[in-house]
Amino acid sequence: MEVGNFPIAFTLVYVVGFVAAVTIGSIAWYNSKRPPGWENSKRPNIVPKVPVENDSSDKD
Repeated sequence: MEVGNFPIAFTLVYVVGFVAAVTIGSIAWYNSKRPPGWENSKRPNIVPKVPVENDSSDKD
């Protein structure tokens, strides 16, 4: 079975990849430092908290 000139499996890989990229990107964005003005905003309940490891080598 094909959709246009592409097989369904090929199209499905792109759709699943896009959804995964948006999901992972959203989690990373919510767990990053907040942009100016967003420092005190609350994290949505659906976004998991990722523990941050403090690396002293980053400090000058």
